[in-house]
Amino acid sequence: MADVEAYSNYPFETPGPRPVVERLGQTHHQQPAATIPSMSSVARSLLPSKRRLKLDPSSKLYFPYEPGKQVRSAIKIKNTSKSHVAFKFQTTEPKSCFMRPAGAILPPGEEILATVFKFVEPPQNNEKPMEQKSGVKFKIMSLKIKIPTDYMPELFEEQKDHVSEEQVMRVVFLDPENPNPMMEKLKSQLAEADAADEARKKAPDVISTGPKPIGEGLVIDEWKQRRERYLAQQQKGVDLA
Repeated sequence: MADVEAYSNYPFETPGPRPVVERLGQTHHQQPAATIPSMSSVARSLLPSKRRLKLDPSSKLYFPYEPGKQVRSAIKIKNTSKSHVAFKFQTTEPKSCFMRPAGAILPPGEEILATVFKFVEPPQNNEKPMEQKSGVKFKIMSLKIKIPTDYMPELFEEQKDHVSEEQVMRVVFLDPENPNPMMEKLKSQLAEADAADEARKKAPDVISTGPKPIGEGLVIDEWKQRRERYLAQQQKGVDLA
């Protein structure tokens, strides 16, 4: 899919500095000492990069648990840096998840409410509802950019040495029939996201800084087929009873 990028190799490994080996008796004909990294530069390379984005929720994506259905989550992304920042979603399951938007450019202090769509697989065998564990993970990347720059996913590959991993988000299911603070917060965020989406539709002349959602149709068609199979299995069980 064009708007969703897959990733693997979890947990992610950040290459560290190579050990510096200095031979005794080094002569002036050998590699100059100036090329050897200083202790301060080595220490800086070991420190985690400063985050440019504030996420809400900070580390988990909450979804209502509705087997056989497409469900939604929401996350607020705010640029807390003094520069323009591009962000991008990645997921381990691009065939069953997509994001709107999958990426965008945020000016300093600006925020956006992104919506994440996921198909919830029906329980397997005798698995009880709400006990289903999702191995799906999402990763949010950021990149400091100079304006004017148009958003393109290729920016993250072209400038990969400057890309920061903001957060790896894991999926948590919520019982929609059981009122709780996280479920209420999710409903509020989704309502806010829907209102913002409607406002954009009523103002088509406003230029968006983010990419248009593309490639969603194929995912939704696949989800519809899965749901039809799930409902057929449910009906078959009723007929046999």
